[in-house]
Amino acid sequence: MPYLLLTFAILSEVCATSCLKLTDGFSRLWPSMGVGVGYVLSFLLLGQALKQIPVSVAYAVWSGAGTAAVAAIGVAAFGEQLGKPQLAGIALIIVGVVLLNLRASH
Repeated sequence: MPYLLLTFAILSEVCATSCLKLTDGFSRLWPSMGVGVGYVLSFLLLGQALKQIPVSVAYAVWSGAGTAAVAAIGVAAFGEQLGKPQLAGIALIIVGVVLLNLRASH
């Protein structure tokens, strides 16, 4: 159950962050509301997940998965470009999350 909460926390954060681009500097109401609701929900769910998941693991997974997902959304939805350095950075984030999870299992 805690990893399901973490998954929904990640999805909420990714939705909120993706809405940031659509707010036009928080001048558009509905995307701005999406940002607020998404972040509040994300932190509520993350807080619940932290009751059973170590903070180092949960935050690494939350931020790493969120970063990778938002980068992919940037490419797919907003036409942003990812070069080799950016892809290498995302790969390093994923490796770091895996290493933290390996360490946490011991």
